[in-house]
Amino acid sequence: MIASRTLTGLVRQIRRTQRIRKSDLVFGDCLIVKTLNSSYRIVSLGNEMFRVSGGWFDRAGVSPVTTRINGCTWGGSAIHTDLAAGQGLFLEFGNQVLTTRIRRFRVIRSDQPRSIH
Repeated sequence: MIASRTLTGLVRQIRRTQRIRKSDLVFGDCLIVKTLNSSYRIVSLGNEMFRVSGGWFDRAGVSPVTTRINGCTWGGSAIHTDLAAGQGLFLEFGNQVLTTRIRRFRVIRSDQPRSIH
């Protein structure tokens, strides 16, 4: 899956990866993430905060929880901090919960107006 574990190889890999950045999500957007073992429902609350349910949070009996997303990793210590999800990557939440590998994800946009950049 990962062609190279060098920094250059990882940068090339992320450019080819289907991904969504945290900054692409606005208040009310819902991100559904399917990992190898679980499903997560992540709702953007703004200010880089998210309401998360499913997966580990359901099993721990704490759903929904409000937390940050630290970013996505390739399974090691290098983390892509601006990603909310990336196919083939692992998602790390603010409480240090690390998911299994992301198989797919989908964004359900809120009906809130978007600013134009």
